[in-house]
Amino acid sequence: MQVIERKDNPLLDRVEIRFVWDHPNSPTPKLEEMVSAATKMEPGAKSELVFVKDVSTRFGMPRTIGLALIYGSEEAASIEPNYIAKRHNKFRQGGQDGAEPEEAAVEDSPAEDEGGDE
Repeated sequence: MQVIERKDNPLLDRVEIRFVWDHPNSPTPKLEEMVSAATKMEPGAKSELVFVKDVSTRFGMPRTIGLALIYGSEEAASIEPNYIAKRHNKFRQGGQDGAEPEEAAVEDSPAEDEGGDE
């Protein structure tokens, strides 16, 4: 991972890092790998306060560009949208076992109620 631009944003208590990752002969890096690399690039950063956004890989090129937001506190990181936090919490909790099964159960229950009205 190579840092293109590093910008301090004291108003939001975060550091914004624009990066390029060349990955010849390997697939696009996973979100977990990008967060880990961004954490290593910024001294004193905690991985649970790092969010990677705006990631893009051009078709046929082994180059990924993106933006890593590294927050100084949990309170400052709370401005991230819920869907971004959920996406990052999936691998932080140790796997793909996020809140998806509960959501599926909630979606199934209205269908059962409709069947009983006939």
